[in-house]
Amino acid sequence: MLGYVCMRYENIEDFKEQCGYTIDGAWYPRVTKIVEIKAKPQLYKFYAEVGFDEGEEIKAQSASEGTLIHETLEAILVGKNPTIDPSIAPAITAAQEFMKTNTIHVDPAFVERRVVNYEHGYAGTIDALALISGKFGILDIKTSLSIYRDYNLQTAAYMDTLRAHKLQTRWIMRIDQSRTCTQCGATLRDKGGREKIRDPYPRPLNWKRCEESMHTFGPMTGRIELKEFPYWQHDFTAFLGAKKLWEWENDYWLKKI
Repeated sequence: MLGYVCMRYENIEDFKEQCGYTIDGAWYPRVTKIVEIKAKPQLYKFYAEVGFDEGEEIKAQSASEGTLIHETLEAILVGKNPTIDPSIAPAITAAQEFMKTNTIHVDPAFVERRVVNYEHGYAGTIDALALISGKFGILDIKTSLSIYRDYNLQTAAYMDTLRAHKLQTRWIMRIDQSRTCTQCGATLRDKGGREKIRDPYPRPLNWKRCEESMHTFGPMTGRIELKEFPYWQHDFTAFLGAKKLWEWENDYWLKKI
């Protein structure tokens, strides 16, 4: 176990930098790092398909693209007028239209805001606090293929941290972009430099897939999905369990801190 941990981090400063934040002189583990302890079967399947090294390259590029969408949208949310990279313009345009149509109000003071849970000893960065359909809560932005249940651990950790703000609920907004085949409805998604064609879901009655070379894909279009998850206490219990396991896994470094 010791050798495994030492191979992952060069020294104590490297561990602290990768895994947490130093706030007011005290170090706290980061929420997103804690939830990484949970097994991710779909990620293992992805590595099996492309190989570990190529998978890491795709993940890194995909993360960079996701960060660009996050940073651009967050700048817009605080009232700035950023230059929008053409590569993400469909996603950003769709997000702006969606937020306007659905009357989503965001507090600029709580966009990309770092928060600390002193009671349970962790820290994180929320994407935004928002008012949607008359309810006030956490808005977490994702650029993934789907809204995965794992995200509930992260948002539950933020809900407990911000209890004093009388939050009513939490939402996850997924921002993506893809091209749709005009013949069969399949979608072409280019993320991390990897193109992936997926069948429409749900499949229409008597649906038939085009031959691979016969797809006729339309223009790149932004896709927005918003889901509300009001009941967070059970997820928070699971998050604390993940935190215990993460602390056990990193016992060597935490003792040094």
